[in-house]
Amino acid sequence: MSERNDRPVVTGIGVIAPTGMDTETHWQATLAGKSGIGRITRFDAGGYPVRLAGQVPGFVAAERLPNRLIPQTDHWTHMGLAAAESALADARVVPAELPEYEMAVVTASSSGGTEFGQHEMERLYQNGPSWVGAYQSIAWFYAATTGQVSIRHGMRGPCGVICCEQAGGLDAVGQARRLIRRGSRIVVTGGTDASLCPYGLVAQLSNGRMSTVDDPERAYLPFDEDASGYLPGEGGAMLIVESAESAARRDATVYGAVAGYAAGFDPAPGSDRPPALRRTIERALADAGTSPSDIDVVFADACGTPDDDLAEARAITEVFGPRGVPVTAPKTLTGRLYGGGAALDVATALLALRDGVVPATAGTSRLAPGCDIDLVLGRPRDGALRTALVLARGHGGFTAALVLTK
Repeated sequence: MSERNDRPVVTGIGVIAPTGMDTETHWQATLAGKSGIGRITRFDAGGYPVRLAGQVPGFVAAERLPNRLIPQTDHWTHMGLAAAESALADARVVPAELPEYEMAVVTASSSGGTEFGQHEMERLYQNGPSWVGAYQSIAWFYAATTGQVSIRHGMRGPCGVICCEQAGGLDAVGQARRLIRRGSRIVVTGGTDASLCPYGLVAQLSNGRMSTVDDPERAYLPFDEDASGYLPGEGGAMLIVESAESAARRDATVYGAVAGYAAGFDPAPGSDRPPALRRTIERALADAGTSPSDIDVVFADACGTPDDDLAEARAITEVFGPRGVPVTAPKTLTGRLYGGGAALDVATALLALRDGVVPATAGTSRLAPGCDIDLVLGRPRDGALRTALVLARGHGGFTAALVLTK
């Protein structure tokens, strides 16, 4: 069977996001333009230039996880475990009933267990090395969520973690596709992130791309004349990817197929080479056997800084033509979730294909000069959607594109 005819499918979605702690709540909030952006409450951010973020409302780890896991793991992993549990239940996958070496886990992570690490450093400097817990050695690590999901569900097939900042969620799904084609039956993939703590926020501020606007409705406006940067957030989504054969054998509900994927890397600043996004899009379309005219909606990366937005808008226009395809950026309701952001976009795109509706981009109202794209504004747009393109760019030059088909 050719790789093109053996497209892995997504059969389960688990969402833990500022817009809701389950998939349908998130989807309805997205369609309604109900924002999860607000004042940071996980710590006192009054002295920081950025005081707004997307926080997951009402998430209590003790209500979702075994008590023994909570002190061993970071908030980011708590959310990843909960999202994975939801995705498995949604896919009606019972891991104990499947061969353990045919189940794999690949997640994306950007910051790792930042909050856990900060607390252990506080204990070190305030009380001495004997106060640092043994779990510091694993809880901060980028692969912690992958490892904990694997252990909890007895998944002993190929496991790994992708560290490409915001692009990582797409790269993780791309790796899941490779594993399915190489013989894995089920792959838990996607990602979450959570770095809303003093140490984490300071680290994020260093890139100079975050918005310091103090109005939740005006702080994160990608492609807008008043774009001033992005806001951070926590959470993400986990997905169950499996072979079409496995899904058919289980009579599973299929959200969509992973039809095409490509990754690129931007040249160093000052280079005369063009950014990688356009050719990454073209390679993903070619990988899917899809032409630009077949794409019904683009889920944009939408960094929110004028230069990055203009570069993305130009890449989209070069591939699809001016205003040639509907474009949306529902992440304005959540903030950029780093390792969890692109995974949540994939989940949202699959729901858009399922229901035939493109969610609107909240906040943005006046497109910046040069951003000649058909950005869906104001309210959702109905349509016969069969194919979606999801874009993601990570700090440092990471670029990825994923094609999903209904």
